[in-house]
Amino acid sequence: MDGVSRIGFFWRMLLPLARPGMVTVGVLAFIASWNAYLLPLLLLTGDPRGMTLPLGITTFQGQYASATTLIMAYTSLAMIPALVFFLLMERRIVDGLTGAVKG
Repeated sequence: MDGVSRIGFFWRMLLPLARPGMVTVGVLAFIASWNAYLLPLLLLTGDPRGMTLPLGITTFQGQYASATTLIMAYTSLAMIPALVFFLLMERRIVDGLTGAVKG
């Protein structure tokens, strides 16, 4: 890597070494934002078009009764995109968690 510029060092050395960590943070941030409940509850109350998936589940729950079968079906369908995204990025997450340890 003799004679390489700072930009070249960034693109050839730092970015490939940091990629597993960035992918891990991206996947965990996606899953956390997908499951967000409190912020949409505070900001989107009263607007039925702004209903997110976790808020939609609460529509099947009342004060005295809840539709358990609908809640389970809705939760299973809401889980599919996050599960598919995790399965596609699983290898990169494991690489990011193990770090630079070669075995």
